Amino acid sequence: MDPISIVVNKINSKNLWDKEIKLERNEYLKVKGSIDTNVYLVKNGSLRIFVLDQYEEHTIRFGYKNNLIASLDSFLNEKPSDFYIQALKKTTVKVITKRNYMSFIESSSENKEIWLNILRSFVLQQMERERDILTSSPLERYHRVLKRSPQLFQEIPDKYIASYLRMTPETLSRIKKS
Repeated sequence: MDPISIVVNKINSKNLWDKEIKLERNEYLKVKGSIDTNVYLVKNGSLRIFVLDQYEEHTIRFGYKNNLIASLDSFLNEKPSDFYIQALKKTTVKVITKRNYMSFIESSSENKEIWLNILRSFVLQQMERERDILTSSPLERYHRVLKRSPQLFQEIPDKYIASYLRMTPETLSRIKKS
């Protein structure tokens, strides 16, 4: 079982979730400039994390059923973040505050090790993604994401996947057809 599933099962078994939030399509869970130290479990629906420059949005991560999602920079440093978190369709998330989450993590060495594994995995995923964006062709990026996260293509609209892969929706469409 992957570390995120283990953490979610443990939090569920102890009923540590603080609340549940329902979001409508395109509604924001977090906006640029806000501090958000919560961790969210996606019960249903899907979300994206993105940044906005003066010309376009850049999708950097997705969350869908049974994924944990957070504005990790804000979670870690408790400062405002440039990230947005937006629902891509009707979405329900469970919420656990940083205080409650970290109390849970600190409650056992096993939980600490699982948390370290989650962070390690996240860092490695981000490094792989950055390397892909800098050195791989659009076709290679598509195949790597398809292999790593096939569910993504069932849950997320193509225009956001294209943004995540740093290509136009038209390029993604051509690649998928070939």
